[in-house]
Amino acid sequence: MKKAITALIAVVIIALMALGYADTAAHRAHSGGETEVDPQEIIFEHLGDAYGWEVPFNHSKRIPLPIIVRAQDGSWHAFMSNRLDEGAQYDGFQIAKGGDYNNKVVQILPDGSQYRPVDLSITKNVAGIFIAALLVLLMVFKVKNWYKKNGMKAPRRFTAALELVVDFVYTDTIRPIIGKEAPKYAPYLLTVFFFILTMNLLGLIVIFPGGANLTGNLAVTAVLALLTFLITNLTGTKHYWKEMFWPDVPTALKCPVPLMQVIELFGIFTKPIALMIRLFANMMGGHMVVIVFMLLIFIFGSMFGTAVGGAMTPLSVALSLFMLLLDVLVSFIQAYVFTILSTMFISMAHVHEHAE
Repeated sequence: MKKAITALIAVVIIALMALGYADTAAHRAHSGGETEVDPQEIIFEHLGDAYGWEVPFNHSKRIPLPIIVRAQDGSWHAFMSNRLDEGAQYDGFQIAKGGDYNNKVVQILPDGSQYRPVDLSITKNVAGIFIAALLVLLMVFKVKNWYKKNGMKAPRRFTAALELVVDFVYTDTIRPIIGKEAPKYAPYLLTVFFFILTMNLLGLIVIFPGGANLTGNLAVTAVLALLTFLITNLTGTKHYWKEMFWPDVPTALKCPVPLMQVIELFGIFTKPIALMIRLFANMMGGHMVVIVFMLLIFIFGSMFGTAVGGAMTPLSVALSLFMLLLDVLVSFIQAYVFTILSTMFISMAHVHEHAE
């Protein structure tokens, strides 16, 4: 009975997520006109960053976020984003529509030109990162407090599930790859796993505090890949760097033309780039497919009439539900893949210790 209730709740949540995507797509499709639908504009508007958090089923309201900008004269200004809603100006600032600074805060100068200020605003993506980090901290401290309070007694329910995931990632992934160095790097690797997983799952939820496309943002994945890059190379052993600049290959391949050295140095930078692109592309692609399936209703409706658009609704919603369920699985897989690849890169920087 409990399993049936749990399954029903999961289906309802996924259905609400799909309806949220449908509502967002409908609003944005019709906001540009009743007969013209620009899928590219709608997709990238949905997946892009914003200065407010859109409220599903009520697109006339947004949850305001702080805007913090530095004007041309060097003065700092801070106010809530709702002051710039619907093209309004406040204190000489406005959200640009079109041009080089589309959807960015600009300062309107006396001559009417636009100046892009230093922008430290708390946008939707920034707020989403804070929320994801807070949720990860809450999960970590939940497990910590259980053992602090109950000793070695086995946890239950959500805490037990968290412990199971931690044990799986550490025992079956990190420790077999890194070996005796595992306790040193496990805090970073486990943090990365749960942080990426939390961001992935939050991105699938339409309503606040979800909806921010965090791992579908190249800047976010670039920072995560950079952290792995720094840890890998700053903690690399002498043998790792020796193999980098004087590998064990025939001399003709490394001197006088440093062919192998160039290849090895090139490999240092391609590894984090691969981490960055893989996570970004998979999560961005999943969101785009869901929105495209929802947009089929309005694309067919604008092309062949309302009746055809209505007939497409059941198929479109069914495909979107399937993709959302698949995205939940992909969220776990991509967090795990990023973690296991980071573990392998760190392990490769300590190769001589394994040989010993």
